[in-house]
Amino acid sequence: MHYSSKPYLIIPFMLCFSSPFLSTSSLFHICFDKNSTSPYYDSNLNKLASLLQVNVPPTGFGVGSTGWFQSRANGLALCRGDTSKSVCTACVVEASRKIRVFCPSNKGAIIWYDACLYKYSNQAFFGQIDSKHKFYLFNTDDAEEPNFNEKTKNLLSRLVSKAYTSPVLYATGEQELGGGRAIPLNKIVYGLVQCTRDLSGNDCKKCLEGIVSEFPDCCEGKQGGRVVGGSCNFRYEVYPFINTK
Repeated sequence: MHYSSKPYLIIPFMLCFSSPFLSTSSLFHICFDKNSTSPYYDSNLNKLASLLQVNVPPTGFGVGSTGWFQSRANGLALCRGDTSKSVCTACVVEASRKIRVFCPSNKGAIIWYDACLYKYSNQAFFGQIDSKHKFYLFNTDDAEEPNFNEKTKNLLSRLVSKAYTSPVLYATGEQELGGGRAIPLNKIVYGLVQCTRDLSGNDCKKCLEGIVSEFPDCCEGKQGGRVVGGSCNFRYEVYPFINTK
């Protein structure tokens, strides 16, 4: 089945792009901790990349640390819950390579793709909610179904309740919509929520509830949108975007 591309607005760069399929291009990246890296730290980042490239794909998530003291590199990678092992592997490999190009002298960085996120820092961050690093995307097409916002928020809330009790902190679902000019009768909104698995279930719930509360700022009244953070994310669309296995 063919899906046409949908225009998206990326905050803050105002760049239009999207596709219902998993993209091989990065969505966004953030470089932080501007202290210049050292040859020792760079070496540890290379070792960390090799470690995560091996450990993440079998389950879709992994954490790792290499080195000691100020040169210690801590990192994690998370693949979207509907990705195959081969897609996960390719995404983690690409992300670990590309982020070093984007952030060559930063001790901390995070990069997001449709299929995965990859993050590292010389600070210990495992098990902590990262609410600082995030971005929005939204479809520029307006939703005209009268109860669209309410139904979408209800869907996301249901998925939060499902995800934080799941061993993989991930959930997908759908919600039928009523009639309207832009959204015909029986149209469906599809949703996805996910947390990094270094979080506890309760912290996952807290993280997801936090970003879902940003729905009005991100994408209220839009046919699709995402809030994507360093520890959790949500996405919804009026077309199927979740891979079924």
